[in-house]
Amino acid sequence: MTMSRSENMRHIRGKNTRPELIVRKLLRELGFPGYRLHRNDLPGKPDVAYLGRRKAIMIHGCFWHGHDCRVGSREPQSNRDYWLPKIQRNRNRDMQHLGHLMELNWSVLTVWECELRHSETLAAKLTAFLVDVESASVHHSN
Repeated sequence: MTMSRSENMRHIRGKNTRPELIVRKLLRELGFPGYRLHRNDLPGKPDVAYLGRRKAIMIHGCFWHGHDCRVGSREPQSNRDYWLPKIQRNRNRDMQHLGHLMELNWSVLTVWECELRHSETLAAKLTAFLVDVESASVHHSN
């Protein structure tokens, strides 16, 4: 028996996704525990937030957030009239949240799902972002 599209979509989680769990495990291995999850008092409810450092990490799925990688740039084959505007709304909302966090003097790092395949590169990226405590810059990468 095959699952309908709507049944399939209901099973996709918004929190504690596989990419989030991978990044959180890597953060602990790198010696950066003490983060908070999905803070609803911060714009965009960052997936990972280091309150004292004012550092937020957003973990985005490439397709859902329109990343310019192979997966993210793939256009949906069905129901395009729904999905293309939906992905654009996600991108616009992401930029709004980024702007609001910057206004609050938070540094933000976006980790894309496609980056999880290269753990050494991702580890270096996370370390560089978190070690630079004095920086109030935004590390938003596409």
